[in-house]
Amino acid sequence: MSLLVVGLSHRSAPVSVLERASLAAETQAKLLQDTLAAEPATEAAVLATCNRIELYADVDKFHAGVAELSTLLAQHSGVGLDELTPYLYVHYEDRAVHHLFSVACGLDSMVVGEGQILGQIKDALALGQELHTAGRLLNDLFQQALRVGKRAHSETGIDRAGQSLVTFGLEQLADGADVTDWAGGKRALVIGAGSMSSLAAATLARTGVAEIVVANRTRARADRLVEILGQSGTAARAVEMAAVSGELTRADVVVSCTGATGLVLTAEAVADALGVGFDAAAEAPAVPLAPTAELDQHAAWVENGSAAQERAARRATVPAQRSGPVRLALLDLAMPRDIDGAAHRVDGVRLVDIESLAEASADAPMAADVDKVRTIVADEVAAFGAAQRAAHITPTVVALRTMAADVVAGEIARLDGRLPDLDEKQRAEITQTVRRVVDKLLHAPTVRVKQLASEPGGAGYADALRELFDLDPQTVAAVSRADLNDPNRGRS
Repeated sequence: MSLLVVGLSHRSAPVSVLERASLAAETQAKLLQDTLAAEPATEAAVLATCNRIELYADVDKFHAGVAELSTLLAQHSGVGLDELTPYLYVHYEDRAVHHLFSVACGLDSMVVGEGQILGQIKDALALGQELHTAGRLLNDLFQQALRVGKRAHSETGIDRAGQSLVTFGLEQLADGADVTDWAGGKRALVIGAGSMSSLAAATLARTGVAEIVVANRTRARADRLVEILGQSGTAARAVEMAAVSGELTRADVVVSCTGATGLVLTAEAVADALGVGFDAAAEAPAVPLAPTAELDQHAAWVENGSAAQERAARRATVPAQRSGPVRLALLDLAMPRDIDGAAHRVDGVRLVDIESLAEASADAPMAADVDKVRTIVADEVAAFGAAQRAAHITPTVVALRTMAADVVAGEIARLDGRLPDLDEKQRAEITQTVRRVVDKLLHAPTVRVKQLASEPGGAGYADALRELFDLDPQTVAAVSRADLNDPNRGRS
């Protein structure tokens, strides 16, 4: 196994960089195809969410693999390599497995324990399978990650360590009040009808809002979401995107999560809806750190692992929201963002977006169940590594037994030529005896070599077995290909 992951996430990069580096569906497909065409990679999968972009690959050279995957991420994200590099992290072999399993359990999410990541991992695997870029290693890895994530949620209380991103966002909008009390009777506008927007609409419906209006570029999807909401007894209606400005004047809460590449709501549009003035130049944006200082500080964060320092420095660049009664609560769950960050400066507006959610969740107390999940992850990483190392030697063992069977068949044929008068019963008894001798001779060494190969550093036993028994490498490769192409392999 030579698993390599290169990526960036909300833990390593500011939201502004994540926004620019986001990958559309067609870009993800092109990235996978180009990765597979690159010399160091034989398999590839991409996990792209609103707060992470990770490229997984099976590589034969570590340094060349890191360079190639980093370059490909830069090319397809549109962010220059020099700018992207300081925010990239690299994990290799067991550390890469540990990282994905932690992600699947929600340990690396903005809101610890959120379960939506499992669906995104499933989508990443499906794309790799559809494009035939995910082979033996990545199929096994991602399928096992899904099982580990489900195990963490079923065996621990990790769900209690944090809420879904939608629920957590609404809690931030409620600003300490009970969400149900805060949202009850309000009119909500949901922009978008994808999975996150649908989750937001369902969550709002459970809080008891008076009405939900759904706006989407594809009207049919908005109608479908409204139909589902209606089945739960919530008053809901669908509108065209062109009607958003009008609906904004009647809304108390807005949740937006679309795939738009530009802003859906500008600060001016928000101000107009509330009938208040807004001067875009009235308050200059916070001055970011100087490039050199920022890179130096980033290096210090990576080296020291001081998340508190990083959050403090980022907070220093984020202006505080205006005080006073909130007339319009905005929740932006999109990446890139849907709502102009300057909207927080409009009188009567409270804005919560991905960046502010990251800040709030980073300070949340960690539940005791997190330690249980970490133990599960550690155990599963060890088991996965052992299984992969054992699987690596299996084709060699199969090739050895195939060679032994061929030797038995050849000797029995030679015996038939020398003793043609043997009857069928005698011939069958001799054949069975010879096979039994061969099986007994091979049993102990093949069982033991599988045990040794499953231990750390055991990859060399397959090479030793091939050398000792002079096995044809092509035969071993043929067994590997046959196993990989088995339609029943990996089904659960």
